[in-house]
Amino acid sequence: MADKPAPPLSILESKKKSDLELDLSDADLRHLYTTMVRVRKMDEKLILLQRQGRIGFYLSCLGQEACHIGAAFALNEDDWIYPHYRNPGTPLLRGVSMLRMVNQCFGNAADEIKGRQMPVHYSFKDINFFSISSPLGTQIIQAAGTAYAMKLKGTKQVAMTSFGDGSSSEIDFHSGMNFAAVTKAPCIFMLENNQYAISVPTAKQSASESYAIKAAAYGMPGIQVDGNDILAVYKVTKEAVERARNGEGPTLIELVTFRMGAHSTSDDPSRYCPPELIKEWAQKDPLKRFEAFLLKNKVIAQAEMDKLAKDAVAEVQEANKNAEKAAPAPELGTMFDDVYEHVPEQLLSQRDDMLRDHKEHGIPGGH
Repeated sequence: MADKPAPPLSILESKKKSDLELDLSDADLRHLYTTMVRVRKMDEKLILLQRQGRIGFYLSCLGQEACHIGAAFALNEDDWIYPHYRNPGTPLLRGVSMLRMVNQCFGNAADEIKGRQMPVHYSFKDINFFSISSPLGTQIIQAAGTAYAMKLKGTKQVAMTSFGDGSSSEIDFHSGMNFAAVTKAPCIFMLENNQYAISVPTAKQSASESYAIKAAAYGMPGIQVDGNDILAVYKVTKEAVERARNGEGPTLIELVTFRMGAHSTSDDPSRYCPPELIKEWAQKDPLKRFEAFLLKNKVIAQAEMDKLAKDAVAEVQEANKNAEKAAPAPELGTMFDDVYEHVPEQLLSQRDDMLRDHKEHGIPGGH
């Protein structure tokens, strides 16, 4: 009989001192916690805005905050991140204001993508945060290619990409993993196993005993970690990053977690997710577990936690107010920008015709 696979690495509740010997100061721990609180409050508010019809769509990371925030903290500022749509904490961690993110969800004139992407599809060049894409898996091969370029240039940077368990069924997963392994590219593959690919459970997604074990076929290490344990996520990712910087190639990390909410605001998980499963995973809430750790180790007091939550609510309310009231819709003519360095005359003529027609007749139903 085959040995029972080891449980995912977890250290938050560990009583072993060696497990908690991380290069994280109390200030680091507080920064991680603050980011988790901010993203959760932002999620809660923006879901409400979608339900009120004030933004068109939203997709939360409820229950998965530790995965991407813990992983991103293991990177240097000049490392590149190729995220998926459940990673809103990473820009906040790297200093992007909540207002910039809320502007994108409204698609207003202050949106750096000029309203061209649906909400939650952020892109921030100034922090090396590549544009999120709806088609699954595209970021995997992009990260692998970028990592190989870094290797050729000798920059010592790494590229990290994150994706869900459903994306492992895409050809891009195979192509990216295989290419990175063959070239020994400094690429970190973060597979967030949240138990469902929209409504498809992992049992119908893969017959492997884990997703991490798939790494062996490509010739790279694979490790499974408790994705609701932010310290374990940081520890495992830090080791993979150091390995990549030392020229030892890529790593696949499976973060075992759970999507505590709907796939998106277009989804009803009660139709496919058993309520007892939701209740079980609610006991493993990554934010609550980290709070318990911080309180136990006297890193932060309850009163300060309460204030941080209150401040985060005020922050997202202010961002919403500014994004909704202060910034108008993008100028109509901007749809012709940013494609050609020198815009063809035919397009310029079409733009002028459209703007003239809009000025004379407007657009039914608004702008």
